[in-house]
Amino acid sequence: MNRFTKIIFTVWVTFLLLSPLALAESNAASGMAQRELTLTLDKAIKTALANNTLIREAIEKQKAAVEEKNSAKANFFPKASASYSYTNLKEKPYTVFSGNEIPMGNKDNYHWDVSLVQPIFTGFALSTIHEMAKLGVDLRGMEKKRAILDVTRQVKVAYFNILLAKKFFTVADEAVKNLESHVRDAQHFYDQGMIPHNDLLKSKVALANAVQDRARVETKVDMAVSSLNALLRLDLNKKTEVEDISHITPLSYDLKDLTGEAVRSRPELHALQIALQNADNAVRLAKSSYYPEVSLVGNYEQKGDNPGADNNDYGNRYNASATVQARWKFFEWGKTKADVKKYLHEKKALAEKLKGAKDSIGLEVKDAFLNLQVSGKNIRTAEESRGQAKENYRITNLQYQQQITTSTEVLDARTFLSQAETNYYGHCTDI
Repeated sequence: MNRFTKIIFTVWVTFLLLSPLALAESNAASGMAQRELTLTLDKAIKTALANNTLIREAIEKQKAAVEEKNSAKANFFPKASASYSYTNLKEKPYTVFSGNEIPMGNKDNYHWDVSLVQPIFTGFALSTIHEMAKLGVDLRGMEKKRAILDVTRQVKVAYFNILLAKKFFTVADEAVKNLESHVRDAQHFYDQGMIPHNDLLKSKVALANAVQDRARVETKVDMAVSSLNALLRLDLNKKTEVEDISHITPLSYDLKDLTGEAVRSRPELHALQIALQNADNAVRLAKSSYYPEVSLVGNYEQKGDNPGADNNDYGNRYNASATVQARWKFFEWGKTKADVKKYLHEKKALAEKLKGAKDSIGLEVKDAFLNLQVSGKNIRTAEESRGQAKENYRITNLQYQQQITTSTEVLDARTFLSQAETNYYGHCTDI
């Protein structure tokens, strides 16, 4: 064996030894990628809660409410302001005394001042605004909680819609395969002169309809996946796979307990209760206009003939003052009274809305409770019906193959089986 042959032999042996390892590694990587693409219900919910725009919007609104509260709190503290001005006069100011012009000021006048204003009493307006802002944070928190619950519900619905659509596709695909087999039998019998041509045509028409139904169901699967992708902020065309849920243990519930829990926990009710508290604050804020506003004002100013305003030959160049200022609007043609009445009526409207919301939630809980009970009962009968339909189709198909029944009976049996399976999977998703 020469040197070249030895090299070729070594490379070939190495290839044979490493190929199985590379193939195993490739299969393992492929399996891992597949697992990464397959979503569980919990993972889908977590992804949606992290990415969904509805929740992000609620978070930003909550942050905005916090800043509004901080802004309202700042109103309690003194406000500082400053101003600067320059005035140029055409002629130097003067006064006439005994026929003589006596200068009274400069042609160039510079002035600057700094002021501090501290609110002392505002008719409880500032404290009310701050309290309303604090409740606004709580309100946005309830809206965020509701957004989380809404997105969670939407993800669950979209997830189960995918599973249901896939089950329906399985039923439609099975129907196509069964009818393809039946058409082959019918064609054979027709070729043998054992059935008329119209029996063969019935079978072919039924197969064509089944193929069309399967195509429609396949489209629904694709749309169901796209709906979930939209909730998760994924590419709408991504072929997202979801993990099947083969078994759900039914739980026992009490309608009274469920209704009580809903009334205690539903964020929309908490939001209305917060809005009701804010309605009281709105009335209080409107009533603040009945009172005077009292502020303490401190001021320091300088006047002069130069940009620094630190030289003044005609008067004091600086001065400081402290002022207690009261301002009271005591007559506005009934505006304040009308505002107070408006907010009182809005408070009553909110109270009625809260009562209606409680009634609606109680009705929703009862409807869901009754639907759950109906589905629990129907799933058992649907499972029995599914088994009977399968056996009926098997027997009818055997009878047709022995030519003791007609194509119509086979097609009817297949229709009954498809309907039974559809009902069964529909009740399973209701649970």
